[in-house]
Amino acid sequence: QVQLVESGGGLVQAGGSLRLSCAASGRIFGSYGMGWFRQAPGKEREFVVAISWDGRTTYYAHSVKRRFAISADNAKNTIYLQMNSLKPEDTAVYYCAAGATYSLDESRGYNYWGQGTQVTVSS
Repeated sequence: QVQLVESGGGLVQAGGSLRLSCAASGRIFGSYGMGWFRQAPGKEREFVVAISWDGRTTYYAHSVKRRFAISADNAKNTIYLQMNSLKPEDTAVYYCAAGATYSLDESRGYNYWGQGTQVTVSS
């Protein structure tokens, strides 16, 4: 069983930065792909970024390329989402997920989800 706990959300002005963390209990690296998704009020959950199970490949949604970066710390069993140049449209609840899937941009492939952390970007 894998449990995921996100942290690091908050309120930031447009153009600012935040770093989200996702701490996992249970072995994830070498077993699961990891992803970040987000859901804004009144909208469906959407893919943001993911990293493959071996850490060799990353995938980014077009809307966050060159602004967001995913990274992993195997020793801490934690993945991070560094978000730079934030925009008001990045406002959402951000969820961390783990899954034994090759389709890392599809939420249905993920087996485990965190509770989410709120990110609010003011204009």
